[in-house]
Amino acid sequence: MNRRPLLLPIVSALGLATVVLSAQTPVTPPPGDSIVLVTIDGARTEEVFGGLDADVLRSTMKPEQTLESSPTYQRYWAASREERRRRLMPFLWQLVSDEGSIAGDRASGSSVRLRNTLWFSYPGYAEILLGEPHDAEISSNDPIRNPYVTVLEAIRDKLKLPSEKVATFASWEVFNEIAEHRAGSTTINAGYEASGRADAEGQLLDRLQMEARTPWASARHDAFTFRFAMSHLEKARPRALYIAFDETDDWAHDGRYDLVLDSYARIDAYLRELWTWLQSQPDYRGRTHLLVTTDHGRGATVADWRTHGAKAEGSQHVWIAFASPRLTQRGVWHDAPELTTSQIAATLAGWMGVDWVADHPAAGRPIQ
Repeated sequence: MNRRPLLLPIVSALGLATVVLSAQTPVTPPPGDSIVLVTIDGARTEEVFGGLDADVLRSTMKPEQTLESSPTYQRYWAASREERRRRLMPFLWQLVSDEGSIAGDRASGSSVRLRNTLWFSYPGYAEILLGEPHDAEISSNDPIRNPYVTVLEAIRDKLKLPSEKVATFASWEVFNEIAEHRAGSTTINAGYEASGRADAEGQLLDRLQMEARTPWASARHDAFTFRFAMSHLEKARPRALYIAFDETDDWAHDGRYDLVLDSYARIDAYLRELWTWLQSQPDYRGRTHLLVTTDHGRGATVADWRTHGAKAEGSQHVWIAFASPRLTQRGVWHDAPELTTSQIAATLAGWMGVDWVADHPAAGRPIQ
């Protein structure tokens, strides 16, 4: 009898068994924890803690329109501020309720403010990444190289990580200068910058981000920023990842409150996808610290909600959300000591075992 036909299935079966056993081999997590920083540009405390602002929405409508007929109102309105914020960002509020916390709700006796006195983007991001304001040196949004080593660079240096293990993905192109003092010391992809991927999906995203441009010359859609970040996260497995979203701020400057709210909701969906993926990975689950915040607030009234800066009262008020295995606080902070944005750098560094304050005595202390 010719046994050759019988040998082929046996060999195939052995080969399949080998593949299955290999796939089931436990992945050994790398030593140490990881951090993910997410910023939502110009995200007012009013929306984060109260959802849709009916007065602001009404101010953007035509005189003949009724509030109740607005699709935006129908999508995001609810009777209480707690219900409205959950309709706008359901995942964020589930996360801070079950696994984390959020500070900055002044109605609950919690305040987070900027220490810089300029209250716009580059100074705000610099305060986040440097742990203290530098208003004299960083006084505009011009693409000027950060004059100081950032906490992201310090984490890379202290832990002796390769550059791809500390990565920033940002919609605004100025992050090429904001996120690092030494050009090329970390991985940065910002603005209308190609992903550098050779695969078909990467090339498609590169082409689409140029075809589906925003109304703003220096900022791409957040969707591309998020997809590039997720691809890098999956392939390079960074220890420190920073994702900087932009559209909430630029649509506000353009007076498109409907698109501002849609941007919040879309970013919330990104946060859900990001956190769900992280918790599904053995090298990130239970050892990843997530911090979500904003670079500045904006005007608190119908007259000035579109803008921010030193002349727009309310711009100094910000917020910080946490999901960390080292923080036991849950939900909204109540009657708590005031926090500042300048404490974020030391907090991120501390999660990675790096003492930021030792080398920066004027920086804010880690948040406990």
